[in-house]
Amino acid sequence: MRQTPWWSPERHADRRPALLARARIQSALRRWLEGAGFLEVDPVALQVSPGNEAHLHAFATEAIGNDGQPHPMYLHTSPEFAMKKLLTAGETRIAAFAHVWRNRERGPLHSPEFTMLEWYRVGEDYTVLMQDCAAMLALAAKAAGSRILRFRESECDPFAEPERLSVAEAFARHAGIDLLATCGRGGETDAEGLRAQCRATGLAVSDDESWSLMLSKVLVARVEPHLGHGRPTILDRYPLAEAALARPAPDDARVAERFELYACGVELANGFGELTDAVTQRARFMAEMAEKAAIYGERYPLDEDFLAALAQMPAASGIALGFDRLVMLATAAPRIDDVIWTPVSDQIA
Repeated sequence: MRQTPWWSPERHADRRPALLARARIQSALRRWLEGAGFLEVDPVALQVSPGNEAHLHAFATEAIGNDGQPHPMYLHTSPEFAMKKLLTAGETRIAAFAHVWRNRERGPLHSPEFTMLEWYRVGEDYTVLMQDCAAMLALAAKAAGSRILRFRESECDPFAEPERLSVAEAFARHAGIDLLATCGRGGETDAEGLRAQCRATGLAVSDDESWSLMLSKVLVARVEPHLGHGRPTILDRYPLAEAALARPAPDDARVAERFELYACGVELANGFGELTDAVTQRARFMAEMAEKAAIYGERYPLDEDFLAALAQMPAASGIALGFDRLVMLATAAPRIDDVIWTPVSDQIA
């Protein structure tokens, strides 16, 4: 039986308190960003490349040129490429509430179109972004009139100091796996070693699963359910192979300056010390697209303008936060569609 449409007056009346909280949260974050010296920018969504991560899926279209010829284009999966070009152009602190599109994603925590809050700091360490995240969690809760973040049965104190945990520590603690034993200093990985460890701990993996897919399976099944309960968790120092856009950590080349923010077991944000080596970035993108082609039978083009700009980009840190998910947790909404003003049609499963 089809659910009552979101535009029906009765259902809108039920959704409206969370939507009004969304507006207050967005205003509070905008004020904070402005007070911290950020310039809000508005990057265009139509791009020659939607991003080059193997497991992100884009919406494709065509732009008809003045010559009448079609040119393949994509709706971006993140405003990252455009915003980094602005850093090369000379901006130093920028932020955007950007609509982004990701195909093959629909569920309680996923919408094919959603709002991403992305911001960058030139010349500042990526750990400063962790402080930004802590401030935003508290701001969101206050704006929603709540003292806690909630998703299903889980609660998280947005005013508590986040726990900071490396990915390797989390895998050892929650999955009994020595992840770094399967990681090389150049980003190479040992799939057979990880496969053996997964099977030894009772996790079913097939002979043809890649190291990346097995890592994702362990993360989802064994690690993420334990993160962000009671207080937020910052999952830090991802293996280099899982951080295509991040620079290596200065003290251990097996891992990168990448972290994710969790609350109530939900991933909220993904931050980086940004990679600015265009040659390395090209090689990583090509490896990601080779994996995408092997698994999904398609690949996306590289944005050559982005790679050219990256070669001149100053050192920076940057982060993307799922704004709708933050609103969900601040309002205790059970589904992401409950906090989106006009959700994507529910005729799309």
